[in-house]
Parts: sequence; C-alpha cells; structure tokens
Amino acid sequence: MPTQWRYGSPGSMEPAAVAAFNELVLAIAAQSASAWNIFELFKAKFNGARSYSSSESWAAGDLRDGMFAASGNAAVFISAFWAGCEQVRAEYPTIGLPDADVVNRILSEHKLPYEVRPPELLPRSLHAPIAVKTPEKSIGERAIDLIQVSLNQADRFLHERQPRQAVQEILWLLETVSTAFQGNESGTGTVEGKYFNEIVRDLRKYNRGTALAEALGWMFKMHGYLSSPTGGGVRHGTHLAGGISPSLHEAQLYCNLTRSYINYLLAEHSERGQRSAITAQPQAGWPFSSR
Repeated sequence: MPTQWRYGSPGSMEPAAVAAFNELVLAIAAQSASAWNIFELFKAKFNGARSYSSSESWAAGDLRDGMFAASGNAAVFISAFWAGCEQVRAEYPTIGLPDADVVNRILSEHKLPYEVRPPELLPRSLHAPIAVKTPEKSIGERAIDLIQVSLNQADRFLHERQPRQAVQEILWLLETVSTAFQGNESGTGTVEGKYFNEIVRDLRKYNRGTALAEALGWMFKMHGYLSSPTGGGVRHGTHLAGGISPSLHEAQLYCNLTRSYINYLLAEHSERGQRSAITAQPQAGWPFSSR
C-alpha cells in the first residue's frame, strides 16, 4: 500500500466492519487445535505483540480490543489482518483462510474505499478511469510506451491520493499527444505551431465549423483553467493567497476528461491518414521530449 498511509490515516474503520473482521479471525481460529495461538498471532499484528494473554478467552477479548484500537487507520488495519492470514498460511497450512474476494466483499459492504489485490492494498476508485485505446503500432513503439507509462503514472498518483500530481501528468500527456499534428495538413492549412496552444490554434483555424474545432475549444478551455495560477494551478503554479490542490474527485474528473480528449485526438489523427508522419518526420517532435 502507499507508504504515506502508514504515517497519516486515510480514514478510519466503522465498528461494524471491525466486528466483521473479528468474526473472520474467530472462524480461522476455530479450525485450529490451539485457537489461543491463532489469537496471539493476530494480536501481534494489531498491537505489536505488547503482551501475552493469560488464557484463551482473555486472548480472544484482548484481540478484539486490539482490533478496535487499530481501527483509526483502516488501511493499516487491513494490512495487519492480511499479514496475519499470510503467517497462518505459512505456519498452519491445513487451516482454510479467507481469500481476497471475501475481504473485498466486507470492504465493499461497509463502504471502505480499499481493495486487496495481493500482494497490494489499493484504493477502490469509485470512478473507473476511462481507458485510452492503444494507438496503432505504426505510430512508433516509443510513442506507445510513452503514452502507457504516463497513463500508468497518473493512475498511480490517484491511487496514492496525490491529485495535483495526477492531473499534471495527464495534462502533460495531452500536450504531448497534440504534437502528433505538428507539420500536418489539416482542413484548409498546415499546422505550424510547436506547442499545445499554438497547435490547437492552428487546428481550430483550419477546421472551423467542425466537431474537431469544438472539441479543441473545450480542451483549450480546460487546459487554460488548469494552467492558470488563479484556476486549477496545476501547470504553472498556484496563487499563494488562495491556491489549493484539486480534491481527489476533481482530479478524477480532470483525468477522465483528458483521457477522453486523448482518445479523440488519437482517433482523429488516425482517420486523417497521418500515422506515417510521426515516424517519418522525427523533427515533428513526437514524442515531445521536455516537460
């Protein structure tokens, strides 16, 4: 799981969810000839093995208390439970254990925004990102790799609850993809601009009255807002008097909008028969090399 979750709680766990996980531990312990040992094993995961209970019944009660005490950080709690299961798996191979589906069902039922994907614990996004279709191979392996690496990085930032960095990454990718049109014939003229704003300006000028021109207008407006220190402030700094990072749900909106724009630009470029220009004219700047 993201390291910062260990040092700053991303959210607590409701008592009903703690009770559900406690029931799982009881079900695990019931399969052992020494339930006491199982309780102590899980206790160590939740409270750092600070004490050893004087009886099996006390161990069960102390475990429950330790689980509730650890519920202030839901992510660390889930990690501790899963670590306990893994230790049981290694030391008691005959005991049946809950799998990731069982754990994720409890997390979902109690509206906890996490998902176990062994060996990782990740946020469960309430808004799945729009998938960007893989470009045709003819645009060049380097360009395909660049797109995928940048998309993965943006997703990683969202998972780690770093909204500003996620939007910065996806916005940079939009600027990069736009360079595919540099030097190409489009509509009534040739795209001469080298940078995002210039490329958008040329494409709109040479394609007036088309869906492309309208879509480019939306892109330009969003890009301008996010770049402005008094707007989104994610591209060229923010205004110290009132600048704040976008919230996570705002970042998800910006990232999904930008993904849809990237899909549209890639499809538009492909339909215009300009694929070969990307590999045949490396001076056109694809992929864009500076950030």
